[in-house]
Amino acid sequence: MPLVLLGLAAAACGHGAGQGSTARPPVSATSSTLSASTQSQPNPNTPSHPNTPSHPSTGHTAATASRAPAVPAFDHIVVVVLENHSYNQIAGAGDVPFLNSLAASASGVLLTQSYAVTHPSEPNYLALFSGTTQQLSDDSCPHSYTGPNLAAALIDSGRTFTGYSEGLPQVGFTGCSSGSYARKHNPWVNYAQLPAAVNQPMTAFPRNPEQLPSVSFVIPDLLDDMHDGSVRQGDDWLRAHLGGYARWAPSHNSLLVITTDEDDNSADNRIATVLSGAHLRAGQYNRRTNHYGVLHTILQSFGLRAFAAAGNTAPITGIWK
Repeated sequence: MPLVLLGLAAAACGHGAGQGSTARPPVSATSSTLSASTQSQPNPNTPSHPNTPSHPSTGHTAATASRAPAVPAFDHIVVVVLENHSYNQIAGAGDVPFLNSLAASASGVLLTQSYAVTHPSEPNYLALFSGTTQQLSDDSCPHSYTGPNLAAALIDSGRTFTGYSEGLPQVGFTGCSSGSYARKHNPWVNYAQLPAAVNQPMTAFPRNPEQLPSVSFVIPDLLDDMHDGSVRQGDDWLRAHLGGYARWAPSHNSLLVITTDEDDNSADNRIATVLSGAHLRAGQYNRRTNHYGVLHTILQSFGLRAFAAAGNTAPITGIWK
């Protein structure tokens, strides 16, 4: 099955940089350790904009798209989250050469109508991970939540999940900050039901992509996620840490998706989301989606029922072959 890499840009709330531990294999856990609901539920955070697809700008016909799977069954998904930049600050920008090269490649897709859910950063990370903002309206820390989430759903179904955070000082660290690491960008640490071992430093990201878990989140620190550092610095970080995976994914049933958590309050929260990997119809697509749609897409790839607001938001379809 394909491997999916998803990247999301988010606002930051800490300073400095910490050192991670040495590389470790992906984390798994038995379903007895977790309890994740798989029922679709209404949620007050569901965006008011309909997620009705429109024809892709590449000109693929509806008949052609209908013969493709709704969402391919990927082997792995990697989600990368960047920070606080609007669509026009990323898409086509000269100081983002790596990310734009992925979007323009023969195995790349640029979603031109991708939106964050709210402001500021932290509730957007929660939306992508749990299908709800948890009614949070700031970047405060710490928090503790229960209920459905992506990691629990995967683990309960016999799959694996790991979050890799740059600067995390040790496996399972629960502090609000350490150097340039910020817990507010790390939603899985808020769920005590999850094994501490799902919370890994970026240094544990496998050199061999075949050793990746079913789904990974990759969170650069505040200097490399385009928040405190420059856009070019963040793009260079992506190339250095994920370039090999991006080259590997298209021929190994894998997918890379890079998005931003929110815009800079200048563009109605419209953000750039780039997918690169297997089974993609290359081009630009104007199907409206958001973090809930991305979450629903991941869950559907693994045959899992969407929950909370993700269950009320369509998955990303029409881009697969």
